[in-house]
Amino acid sequence: MKSIFKTAGITLLLAGAIPAQPTPPNPTTQIANQVARLTTLLDLTTAQAAQATTILTTAQSTISTLRTTLSTDQTSLESVITTNATSTITQLTAAIGTIDGQILDARSTAEAALYAILTTTQQAKVTTLGGPGILAGGGGPGGRGGPGGPGPRP
Repeated sequence: MKSIFKTAGITLLLAGAIPAQPTPPNPTTQIANQVARLTTLLDLTTAQAAQATTILTTAQSTISTLRTTLSTDQTSLESVITTNATSTITQLTAAIGTIDGQILDARSTAEAALYAILTTTQQAKVTTLGGPGILAGGGGPGGRGGPGGPGPRP
């Protein structure tokens, strides 16, 4: 009987010691954090920070819409695989590839727009820090260093 209580007590203690998964920040907070990071790294002016916020917000909005469609297509693909509907598999995989390309396009366009607002000194610093890929974040599915994306820039 003592061992049951002891085991239950240890289980409760360990369960309380395991931290809960933090909730990821919302897109507005993520953008604000990215602009703050860029401001620190590149000494952005107030005007540049405002432009960067607009650029990143536009990209995030585009990517968010694409990710919703991507998620739907991936779920559909999982379903049709079990039915061996090869023509539908072909259509969905092509659509998924197109959406991945559109997400990469949105990120790359944002990186180019961010790079364009920088002074030549700031652009040189970007190059030193690893190239334009540091500007729009990257990472995540399909992003630099994320699953399904190209590796980090050398």
